Amino acid sequence: MSHPLQPAEPEPTGAPPGAEPLPDERSTEVAVPDGDDLAVIEVPAGDGDAQRSPVGRLAATVERLRREVREAQAEADGRALIELAKGILVERLGCGPAQAARQLAELTEQAGVSPLEFAVEVINQAARDRVAEVTSAFLASTAEDRDSGASAVRLRAAESGALAAHDAQAVAESLMEHALRPIGAEAVAIWALGSDGSLTLAGSAGFSAAEAGRWRYVPPGVATVARRGLGERSGHWIGCLSDTQLPSIGQHLHPDGGRAAVPAGTGGRIHGVLEIVWPGPLEPQSPQIVRQVEALAELCAHTLETSTPPRPGDEWRPGVLPDVAELMDLADGLHDPALVLLPYLDAEGELVDFRIHHVNSRFLDPSGRPRGVVSGSLLLEAYPMAAGESELFDQVERVYATGEPFRARRMRLTALVDEVPLAAVADIHASRHGGCVLLIWRMEDETARLASLLQHAQRLGRIGGFEENLITGEITWNGQLYDLYGKPPSDGPIPLENLPAHAHPDDAVAIGRFLRTLLHHRRPASVAFRLQRPDGVTRHIRVVAEPELDTDGRLFVVRGAYQDISAHHWTEVALAATRDQLAHSEQQASERNRLALQLQHAIMPPTQAPLDAPGLRVAVRYRPAETQHLVGGDWYDAVVLPSRLVLLCVGDVAGHGIDAATSMVVLRNALRGLAVTGAGPAQLLSWLNMVVHHLTGGVTATAVCALYDPERHTLRWARAGHLPPVLVRGTEASPLPLVKGLLLGAVPEATYEEGEVQLAVDDTLLMYTDGLIERRDRSVEESLTQLLVAARTVPPTLEQQLDRLLTYSKSDTDDDTCIVGVRVA
Repeated sequence: MSHPLQPAEPEPTGAPPGAEPLPDERSTEVAVPDGDDLAVIEVPAGDGDAQRSPVGRLAATVERLRREVREAQAEADGRALIELAKGILVERLGCGPAQAARQLAELTEQAGVSPLEFAVEVINQAARDRVAEVTSAFLASTAEDRDSGASAVRLRAAESGALAAHDAQAVAESLMEHALRPIGAEAVAIWALGSDGSLTLAGSAGFSAAEAGRWRYVPPGVATVARRGLGERSGHWIGCLSDTQLPSIGQHLHPDGGRAAVPAGTGGRIHGVLEIVWPGPLEPQSPQIVRQVEALAELCAHTLETSTPPRPGDEWRPGVLPDVAELMDLADGLHDPALVLLPYLDAEGELVDFRIHHVNSRFLDPSGRPRGVVSGSLLLEAYPMAAGESELFDQVERVYATGEPFRARRMRLTALVDEVPLAAVADIHASRHGGCVLLIWRMEDETARLASLLQHAQRLGRIGGFEENLITGEITWNGQLYDLYGKPPSDGPIPLENLPAHAHPDDAVAIGRFLRTLLHHRRPASVAFRLQRPDGVTRHIRVVAEPELDTDGRLFVVRGAYQDISAHHWTEVALAATRDQLAHSEQQASERNRLALQLQHAIMPPTQAPLDAPGLRVAVRYRPAETQHLVGGDWYDAVVLPSRLVLLCVGDVAGHGIDAATSMVVLRNALRGLAVTGAGPAQLLSWLNMVVHHLTGGVTATAVCALYDPERHTLRWARAGHLPPVLVRGTEASPLPLVKGLLLGAVPEATYEEGEVQLAVDDTLLMYTDGLIERRDRSVEESLTQLLVAARTVPPTLEQQLDRLLTYSKSDTDDDTCIVGVRVA
């Protein structure tokens, strides 16, 4: 049996004799003196011999002291929370401290939790602040009340440490120890936001001193993770830092770690950023963790609010908000209208509006309200539309939150006066000064705007104005008038009486008349003249002036304007020349059309006497084009040849005008001469094709040629690209069987097929040009079918039949039309 004061014998282990024991959780590292330095040794806790040695006793003592320190720290962290819970019970129950302590102990025992956890629950119910809200969220999302209670203890402990800390560095260490390390965070940085948009490292934990020194100050405009968090109210959460390519503190230590940058603000004002670092990639966090981090950021804001961040090279010093009176003096010294705005918070400390604390003497309300009415009111009450169309309120709120100034040109402002919206346009500048916002707006001056528009109009219209005082001799020119004269302003203006010396000599009479009307008769006058500039350029100028009389009826001032009308003058000259050329061209065209029409009517009269042929009735109708400039080349012929055969032909020369009319005469006369030879229709068209190709200068034409034998009642015919004749027999109408035949003039030599048809008594043969049936919206086949339907109705006389076909023609091309009708008697 061992002595009670002596340590028990160690139990045998499986290690072989003489083997070095492996370090495990039962070993202890101890720092022992080694000369001038300290040596760290590891002593197994279960080794009895080691415990009996001096080093073992030292290790046991160190381990015991460590436990006592941790217990003391935990007790110190919780003591403040327990005492706060006792104070709440004293206030709620109206009892003394001792009775409150006993009540707390009894309630703790009944709840089955530790005194610290129950104290935190009492504080949460009494405070109803952000920490209590986060704790309630944890309780609602998990069934493990123990974990939720531990979270509440950590948050309240972090809050207690932050409130007791004297600077942001102590706050960072407290947050890291109590709230961030339990959720897996590796490091934390608290950034203070400067008025110029810069970021200063106010406190950090988990980073080396060298790393914190490198990131002590971030100039304005540098894109970092912390600055990205300023632009998002809910913070900026990054799963992996290397994916964003954004620089940040400690980036080389945890390049693939997660980050969270949450703005630290209170009362609508952002004082800095809380940046948290995780060692590995960060998965999307639950809403409860996000709200916990937001609560921690709000704790940082309270610390940053009571201090001003140092500038580069300055030491950290307590900050004092600028006096509002000083800002009012600054606003009164400005030459632009200015307002001093103070934040207006609700009962929960949230920014809801801005109070217009002061307006300077140059302030001008868009609706004309007095300054005393606007001053003292809320911004959204005085200008309710600022929260909508112009987003002015959002910009002012952002300036107050971040400290970054805002500028905008021609922002629309709307005020409500008697529930009627009145709009204005202003240039806006907003900047934060301590806890105030200085809002400057420069209303757009309507007079200045109109003057600017007038200047632009004078420049675009090349107009220069002048005023001449005839009593004092003082003359005023604007800059545009100097440009018109081509002289610098240093040369001075030119009096009106010297105007002839700068004009073309031929315009002297007109200028003299202008000056007499203006100066002698004292009536408004104008004149156009040629200005000869010093640089040798001649400009066409028009000057308009009017006199002004004093109260005694004497002329003392002449005002007017010069306008450069050179472009207008040369445009009129060019237009006149074009008009003359057009008139000449129209006259020539009219003469050509008149000549073509006379030639056409001389050769092809609209009506012609019936042809005297035995056993045959022949009638012809010709309808010229309705528009004279469309005089075409349609032609026809019906003549008895010396052989007693009857020549019947219809043709159409391509084109219109004098060329088509003269070509028509050539073809008609040529075919008459060729027909005397006694050749058949096919041979006649072959010879006519040679005439067209070689003697008419590239003209093309279509034609139908037929020879009727009165004795045999036979008709031989041929076609050259023309529509076939139509045979009307009884109540039926049909085109003659088609024979091949090429367009006249297409090739030097061409052969044509010939067809023959036996006619009977009362048969009618119709030969026509395409002007009778052609339409733009239908094919030739459809138009020919309509002609056949119309031709089936046979009036008593041939002339009536041709007139009827012309009357019911549905052609819409406004072309010449020829019809030759042959009826066998």
